[in-house]
Amino acid sequence: MHIHFIIHEAFEAPGAYELWARMHHHSITYCRVYLGEPLPNCIDDIDFLIVMGGPQSPSTTKQECAHFDSIAEQAVILSMINAGKIVIGVCLGAQLIGEALGASHAQSPEKEIGKFPITLTQLGKTNPLFADFGNTLEVGHWHNDMPGLTKNAQIIAYSAGCPRQIIAYNDFVYGFQCHMEFTPEVVELLIAHSQKELSQATNYRFVDTPDTLRSHDYTAMNQKLFAFLDKLSEHYLSSLEK
Repeated sequence: MHIHFIIHEAFEAPGAYELWARMHHHSITYCRVYLGEPLPNCIDDIDFLIVMGGPQSPSTTKQECAHFDSIAEQAVILSMINAGKIVIGVCLGAQLIGEALGASHAQSPEKEIGKFPITLTQLGKTNPLFADFGNTLEVGHWHNDMPGLTKNAQIIAYSAGCPRQIIAYNDFVYGFQCHMEFTPEVVELLIAHSQKELSQATNYRFVDTPDTLRSHDYTAMNQKLFAFLDKLSEHYLSSLEK
Protein backbone atom coordinates (compact mmCIF):
# COMPACT_ATOMS: atom_id res chain seq x y z
CA MET A 1 0.00 0.00 0.00
CA HIS A 2 0.98 3.60 -0.47
CA ILE A 3 0.72 5.71 2.71
CA HIS A 4 0.79 9.50 2.73
CA PHE A 5 1.39 11.57 5.87
CA ILE A 6 0.30 15.16 6.37
CA ILE A 7 2.56 16.52 9.13
CA HIS A 8 1.84 19.95 10.59
CA GLU A 9 4.89 20.47 12.81
CA ALA A 10 8.26 18.77 13.26
CA PHE A 11 7.44 18.02 16.92
CA GLU A 12 4.15 16.29 15.99
CA ALA A 13 5.98 13.37 14.38
CA PRO A 14 4.22 10.23 13.09
CA GLY A 15 6.13 7.97 15.47
CA ALA A 16 4.67 4.47 15.62
CA TYR A 17 2.49 5.03 12.53
CA GLU A 18 5.64 5.49 10.48
CA LEU A 19 7.33 2.54 12.22
CA TRP A 20 4.39 0.32 11.25
CA ALA A 21 4.47 1.49 7.63
CA ARG A 22 8.21 0.81 7.36
CA MET A 23 7.86 -2.55 9.11
CA HIS A 24 5.43 -3.65 6.38
CA HIS A 25 7.51 -2.13 3.57
CA HIS A 26 4.68 0.13 2.45
CA SER A 27 5.65 3.02 0.19
CA ILE A 28 5.53 6.33 2.07
CA THR A 29 5.30 9.97 1.06
CA TYR A 30 5.03 13.06 3.22
CA CYS A 31 3.60 16.54 3.12
CA ARG A 32 5.41 18.54 5.79
CA VAL A 33 3.31 21.67 5.70
CA TYR A 34 5.60 23.44 8.21
CA LEU A 35 8.29 23.29 5.49
CA GLY A 36 5.92 24.63 2.85
CA GLU A 37 5.51 21.27 1.10
CA PRO A 38 2.29 21.16 -0.97
CA LEU A 39 -0.71 18.99 -0.20
CA PRO A 40 -1.30 16.19 -2.73
CA ASN A 41 -3.18 17.46 -5.78
CA CYS A 42 -4.08 13.89 -6.82
CA ILE A 43 -5.03 11.03 -4.53
CA ASP A 44 -5.16 8.27 -7.13
CA ASP A 45 -1.99 6.55 -5.94
CA ILE A 46 -2.68 7.03 -2.20
CA ASP A 47 -4.31 4.12 -0.37
CA PHE A 48 -3.95 5.39 3.18
CA LEU A 49 -3.88 9.00 4.42
CA ILE A 50 -2.66 9.76 7.94
CA VAL A 51 -3.19 13.34 9.14
CA MET A 52 -1.14 14.15 12.21
CA GLY A 53 -1.71 16.55 15.09
CA GLY A 54 -0.55 20.09 15.68
CA PRO A 55 -1.06 23.14 17.90
CA GLN A 56 -3.53 24.57 15.38
CA SER A 57 -7.28 23.95 15.41
CA PRO A 58 -9.53 23.41 12.38
CA SER A 59 -10.63 27.05 12.79
CA THR A 60 -7.06 28.42 12.62
CA THR A 61 -6.81 30.81 9.67
CA LYS A 62 -3.93 31.30 7.25
CA GLN A 63 -3.46 34.74 8.77
CA GLU A 64 -2.89 33.06 12.15
CA CYS A 65 -0.67 30.30 10.74
CA ALA A 66 0.63 30.83 7.23
CA HIS A 67 1.65 27.21 6.62
CA PHE A 68 -1.67 25.66 7.69
CA ASP A 69 -4.64 25.60 5.30
CA SER A 70 -7.52 23.90 7.11
CA ILE A 71 -9.95 24.14 4.19
CA ALA A 72 -7.48 22.67 1.71
CA GLU A 73 -6.66 19.78 4.05
CA GLN A 74 -10.34 19.08 4.59
CA ALA A 75 -10.77 18.90 0.81
CA VAL A 76 -8.01 16.27 0.54
CA ILE A 77 -9.54 14.30 3.41
CA LEU A 78 -13.01 14.41 1.84
CA SER A 79 -11.63 13.28 -1.52
CA MET A 80 -10.03 10.26 0.17
CA ILE A 81 -13.23 9.43 2.05
CA ASN A 82 -15.38 9.75 -1.07
CA ALA A 83 -12.96 7.45 -2.91
CA GLY A 84 -13.45 4.77 -0.26
CA LYS A 85 -9.85 4.90 0.93
CA ILE A 86 -8.37 4.72 4.43
CA VAL A 87 -8.08 7.92 6.46
CA ILE A 88 -6.77 8.20 10.00
CA GLY A 89 -6.63 11.51 11.79
CA VAL A 90 -4.64 12.02 14.98
CA CYS A 91 -5.65 14.83 17.37
CA LEU A 92 -5.93 17.86 15.02
CA GLY A 93 -6.17 15.34 12.17
CA ALA A 94 -9.18 13.71 13.83
CA GLN A 95 -10.85 17.10 14.22
CA LEU A 96 -10.19 17.88 10.55
CA ILE A 97 -11.95 14.63 9.54
CA GLY A 98 -15.03 15.65 11.50
CA GLU A 99 -14.96 19.14 9.98
CA ALA A 100 -14.57 17.72 6.46
CA LEU A 101 -17.73 15.70 7.09
CA GLY A 102 -19.65 18.68 8.47
CA ALA A 103 -19.17 18.03 12.20
CA SER A 104 -17.58 20.88 14.13
CA HIS A 105 -14.83 20.18 16.65
CA ALA A 106 -15.40 21.10 20.29
CA GLN A 107 -13.39 21.84 23.40
CA SER A 108 -12.66 18.79 25.50
CA PRO A 109 -13.93 18.90 29.10
CA GLU A 110 -10.34 18.46 30.31
CA LYS A 111 -6.84 19.18 29.04
CA GLU A 112 -4.98 15.86 28.81
CA ILE A 113 -1.20 15.51 28.47
CA GLY A 114 0.43 12.25 29.45
CA LYS A 115 -0.52 8.61 29.57
CA PHE A 116 -3.98 7.77 30.88
CA PRO A 117 -6.52 4.98 30.27
CA ILE A 118 -9.22 4.99 27.65
CA THR A 119 -12.29 2.78 27.98
CA LEU A 120 -13.95 1.09 25.03
CA THR A 121 -17.67 1.59 24.51
CA GLN A 122 -19.92 -1.35 23.66
CA LEU A 123 -19.53 -0.42 19.99
CA GLY A 124 -15.77 -0.44 20.46
CA LYS A 125 -15.80 -3.84 22.15
CA THR A 126 -17.78 -5.37 19.30
CA ASN A 127 -15.70 -3.80 16.51
CA PRO A 128 -13.27 -6.52 15.36
CA LEU A 129 -10.59 -3.96 14.46
CA PHE A 130 -10.23 -3.15 18.17
CA ALA A 131 -10.26 -6.74 19.41
CA ASP A 132 -6.76 -6.41 20.89
CA PHE A 133 -7.54 -3.30 22.94
CA GLY A 134 -9.39 -5.03 25.78
CA ASN A 135 -11.89 -3.06 27.88
CA THR A 136 -9.37 -0.39 28.86
CA LEU A 137 -5.99 0.64 27.53
CA GLU A 138 -3.35 3.13 28.65
CA VAL A 139 -2.54 5.51 25.80
CA GLY A 140 -0.85 8.84 25.17
CA HIS A 141 -2.65 12.19 25.25
CA TRP A 142 -1.78 15.77 24.32
CA HIS A 143 -4.86 17.87 23.62
CA ASN A 144 -7.43 20.51 24.57
CA ASP A 145 -10.08 19.80 21.91
CA MET A 146 -11.94 16.82 20.46
CA PRO A 147 -13.43 15.84 17.08
CA GLY A 148 -17.00 16.52 16.04
CA LEU A 149 -19.55 13.75 15.60
CA THR A 150 -21.45 13.13 12.38
CA LYS A 151 -24.87 11.48 12.39
CA ASN A 152 -23.36 8.05 11.72
CA ALA A 153 -20.17 8.40 13.77
CA GLN A 154 -19.54 5.79 16.43
CA ILE A 155 -17.61 6.52 19.62
CA ILE A 156 -15.19 3.63 20.05
CA ALA A 157 -13.44 4.84 23.21
CA TYR A 158 -13.54 7.61 25.81
CA SER A 159 -11.48 8.70 28.79
CA ALA A 160 -12.19 10.32 32.15
CA GLY A 161 -11.18 13.66 30.66
CA CYS A 162 -12.58 13.39 27.13
CA PRO A 163 -15.74 11.65 25.85
CA ARG A 164 -14.44 11.30 22.26
CA GLN A 165 -11.10 9.52 22.21
CA ILE A 166 -11.55 7.23 19.20
CA ILE A 167 -14.25 7.81 16.58
CA ALA A 168 -15.24 5.51 13.71
CA TYR A 169 -16.65 7.66 10.90
CA ASN A 170 -17.01 4.67 8.59
CA ASP A 171 -15.31 1.31 8.04
CA PHE A 172 -12.13 2.96 6.73
CA VAL A 173 -12.11 6.35 8.47
CA TYR A 174 -11.05 6.80 12.10
CA GLY A 175 -10.28 9.74 14.32
CA PHE A 176 -7.87 9.22 17.22
CA GLN A 177 -7.92 12.11 19.67
CA CYS A 178 -5.43 10.09 21.69
CA HIS A 179 -1.80 9.59 20.66
CA MET A 180 -1.02 5.90 20.36
CA GLU A 181 1.93 6.80 18.11
CA PHE A 182 4.02 8.23 20.97
CA THR A 183 7.55 6.91 21.30
CA PRO A 184 10.24 8.26 23.67
CA GLU A 185 11.68 10.26 20.75
CA VAL A 186 8.33 11.86 19.87
CA VAL A 187 7.63 12.67 23.52
CA GLU A 188 11.01 14.43 23.82
CA LEU A 189 10.14 16.61 20.83
CA LEU A 190 6.81 17.56 22.41
CA ILE A 191 8.38 18.27 25.80
CA ALA A 192 10.96 20.55 24.22
CA HIS A 193 8.20 22.51 22.49
CA SER A 194 5.84 22.68 25.50
CA GLN A 195 7.96 23.72 28.48
CA LYS A 196 5.67 26.59 29.47
CA GLU A 197 2.54 24.45 29.21
CA LEU A 198 4.09 21.60 31.20
CA SER A 199 5.30 23.96 33.94
CA GLN A 200 1.62 24.31 34.88
CA ALA A 201 1.03 20.54 35.14
CA THR A 202 -0.02 20.68 38.80
CA ASN A 203 -2.96 22.94 37.86
CA TYR A 204 -4.64 20.14 35.88
CA ARG A 205 -6.05 16.72 36.71
CA PHE A 206 -4.70 14.98 33.62
CA VAL A 207 -1.36 16.64 32.81
CA ASP A 208 1.89 14.81 33.53
CA THR A 209 5.19 16.50 34.37
CA PRO A 210 8.11 16.10 31.94
CA ASP A 211 9.75 13.54 34.23
CA THR A 212 6.55 11.48 34.35
CA LEU A 213 6.15 11.70 30.57
CA ARG A 214 9.69 10.37 30.17
CA SER A 215 9.09 7.54 32.64
CA HIS A 216 6.18 5.97 30.73
CA ASP A 217 6.58 2.84 28.64
CA TYR A 218 4.80 3.41 25.32
CA THR A 219 5.63 0.00 23.82
CA ALA A 220 2.39 -1.81 24.73
CA MET A 221 0.11 0.83 23.21
CA ASN A 222 2.31 0.90 20.08
CA GLN A 223 1.77 -2.84 19.71
CA LYS A 224 -2.01 -2.42 20.07
CA LEU A 225 -1.90 0.29 17.41
CA PHE A 226 0.04 -2.03 15.10
CA ALA A 227 -2.62 -4.73 15.57
CA PHE A 228 -5.37 -2.25 14.69
CA LEU A 229 -3.49 -1.04 11.60
CA ASP A 230 -2.90 -4.63 10.49
CA LYS A 231 -6.61 -5.42 10.71
CA LEU A 232 -7.64 -2.16 9.05
CA SER A 233 -5.28 -2.62 6.10
CA GLU A 234 -6.34 -6.27 5.67
CA HIS A 235 -10.00 -5.18 5.69
CA TYR A 236 -9.28 -2.52 3.06
CA LEU A 237 -7.29 -4.83 0.79
CA SER A 238 -9.93 -7.55 0.98
CA SER A 239 -12.59 -4.98 0.01
CA LEU A 240 -10.63 -4.26 -3.18
CA GLU A 241 -10.79 -7.91 -4.17
CA LYS A 242 -14.58 -8.04 -4.07
